Amino acid sequence: MTFEEFVQHAEAFARDNHEPGTLSLRHLQRLASGQPIGALRPATARLLEHLFDEPITALLAPPKSTVVNKNEDASTELRQLIDAARRMDRSTIELLHQQLNAIRQLDRQLGAIIVRDELKAKIRQVERLATYSLAPGAREPLAALLSEMYTLAGWQTLDFGDITNAWQYYEQSRAAAAQSGSTIYESHAAAEQAFVLIDAGATRDAVDLLDYARRCADATAPRILRTWLAAAHGEALAACGDHSASLHSFDQAAKLLPDDPSDARPYVALNAVHLARWRGHVLAHFGDRAAVSVLTDALSVLDPSFVRAKTSLCVDLAKAFSASGHQSEARDHASQAARLAKQIGSTRQYRRIKTLLEANGY
Repeated sequence: MTFEEFVQHAEAFARDNHEPGTLSLRHLQRLASGQPIGALRPATARLLEHLFDEPITALLAPPKSTVVNKNEDASTELRQLIDAARRMDRSTIELLHQQLNAIRQLDRQLGAIIVRDELKAKIRQVERLATYSLAPGAREPLAALLSEMYTLAGWQTLDFGDITNAWQYYEQSRAAAAQSGSTIYESHAAAEQAFVLIDAGATRDAVDLLDYARRCADATAPRILRTWLAAAHGEALAACGDHSASLHSFDQAAKLLPDDPSDARPYVALNAVHLARWRGHVLAHFGDRAAVSVLTDALSVLDPSFVRAKTSLCVDLAKAFSASGHQSEARDHASQAARLAKQIGSTRQYRRIKTLLEANGY
């Protein structure tokens, strides 16, 4: 409450309770600052006593001072933080992974606009635990978890169209991955960062970065991750205009895709349906007539909780139908994509559909 609001409150209180006392803004400010003002008028003193239900002597008494040893407080807080980090075990880290998975599910269904603050709070929590972890081997699993959190934050930020801050999140992810001591996490973080380069138009740099990421993820990496890296490489090659190399990467991804994708870490959202829509995205990019059937089939079986993925798929279908001369179907999917993009706050997808609409005069 501001001083002005309090004066108004006091005036209303006086009217309602038939108190003759008044309190000006200047008078209140001097009271609050502790400046000497002499004796209060009895009516004003009575008003304040009635308002706060305290005697005027207590209201005007100087505040009680407490001597605080700041060094002692800081030492106590440091010990508390170290003790909290020391209590971390495998079950606690697994719980944090489960919480991250819950955020992912909300993100893909409702959009980053709903869960970005929750993710940022969770990142700060894990950062503190990692900072104050002293036990041997304690920081590495927390660093791996942080790497995944930063990649999700980077993807959300990229979806908002903020490529500069998205890049910074991926830099943090790569740093955390390096601290985890896992080349698998390093390759994943680097590959995710390549999508910022694609959006920024630095497509050749994106191809080079993904080539590096695939070389980092050797045969010891989970097959599902190697599948995802191959597909990501294919998208970057498509953005560079290399049609045959792009489709070859997707052929490699199809061969690598396990029959039953596991819950291996780092997490990637990939199965046969997602790989098909990803290939369809590239086919639509090249104006390939096969894009319509590939994307339509993927849309018919896509998990409805993947709303952002559906939005992107609808943009691709609009592009594919437009290229094949089916303008009515193109407009229908463009309209659906625009509606979904607004619902989840996806600036990235909304820009894509807006560019398509303007190019075709819809």
